[in-house]
Amino acid sequence: MAEPLLQIEGLSKRFGGIIASNNVSLDIATGELHAIIGPNGAGKTTLIAQLTGELTPNAGHVRFGGVDITQTPPFRRSLLGLARSFQITSVFPDLTVLDNVALAVQAHAGHSFRFWRKARRDTALREPARAALARVGLIGRDEAIVGTMSHGEHRQLEIAMALATRPRMLLLDEPMAGMGPDESARLVTTLRELKKDYTILLVEHDMDAVFALADRISVLVYGRVIATGLPDEIRNNAEVKQAYLGDETRVSHA
Repeated sequence: MAEPLLQIEGLSKRFGGIIASNNVSLDIATGELHAIIGPNGAGKTTLIAQLTGELTPNAGHVRFGGVDITQTPPFRRSLLGLARSFQITSVFPDLTVLDNVALAVQAHAGHSFRFWRKARRDTALREPARAALARVGLIGRDEAIVGTMSHGEHRQLEIAMALATRPRMLLLDEPMAGMGPDESARLVTTLRELKKDYTILLVEHDMDAVFALADRISVLVYGRVIATGLPDEIRNNAEVKQAYLGDETRVSHA
């Protein structure tokens, strides 16, 4: 079997007496959409922050593409191909949609922001930005001011900004948060297309989206992985039902 793209080995993180990550070990295969689910306070966002380098674990290792990145700073992880979207949308509201994504291209390429006026005419930045917007369904919204857009469009834009960095893997932290049913359905369609080309680690509370998209699911409770398996295995796992899913096990099999 090929080596996993992302390997998490014994990852632990404490904040005083609180154990946010408790000996977490996971392998994410290339091309897989792996979902992380669990109740609020389970340590999901803390886990993502350790994968991106925003938090340093107290113990354990993270390997990406076979390289130990446990102590690697966030910008170098981005250059290696790890791209993250945040639980709270992080965009520039006074700029256009295209400007936001072009800035992501520019930052990843290491260009100076002092030359932004010139960058607005730089096809080497604009064309990759337009391609990323097309992947998330925002083509035609290039010149819209971000501050005038809906919450769902903000989430789409943030994913486009992640795609603009040419990642090998997307880390998506609750992309459906705050969305209505129609917006969530559109994003599920987008992610279903993206999973054909990208390895994705998805943290999400929307169980319909999780069971519609995930190849495998891991359940995190009190910082500990209590189960990892195929969607049907997780749906029918007695410990998972008791700890988290409960009535959510009635979600559709779409």
